[in-house]
Amino acid sequence: MDQLLNDFSPGLFVMQAVILLILILLMKKFAWKPILSSLDEREQGIQGALEAAEKARLEMKNLQADNEKALQEARIERDTMLKEAREIRTKMIAEAEEDAKSQADKIITQAQEAIAAEKRAAVAELKSQVAELSLEIAEKVVKEELSDKKKQMQYVDKMLQDATLN
Repeated sequence: MDQLLNDFSPGLFVMQAVILLILILLMKKFAWKPILSSLDEREQGIQGALEAAEKARLEMKNLQADNEKALQEARIERDTMLKEAREIRTKMIAEAEEDAKSQADKIITQAQEAIAAEKRAAVAELKSQVAELSLEIAEKVVKEELSDKKKQMQYVDKMLQDATLN
């Protein structure tokens, strides 16, 4: 270190200081503005990229919200369609039950009417047979009663008495 202090020359020091100042002034005049402008451009580019990234993030957020909204609407629409399908199914089942019941009632009514008609026909047939049988029995009884002359006379007398009494 002593040697550095011994070799120190004030003229050389001043010269180097002047060259340094000239170099700084030249740098300031010619290089400083382009360096600062390139730094400004870089800063603006970075700022623009950050803004674009923020804008893209917001757009993604909006898209996600829109997708979520569309998904929710699709779910609501699906639920509505399922509800309508259930209602239609229930309505169709109810209509089928009503139709089946009305047809069953109609068949029962027709069967009851057929049974009643057959019953009336059977009763009429039975009455007809009873009337025929009664006539045959009455005819046989009257023949039996009127086959004898004495019995005929008694019968006529009895009839006359009944007729006069009434």
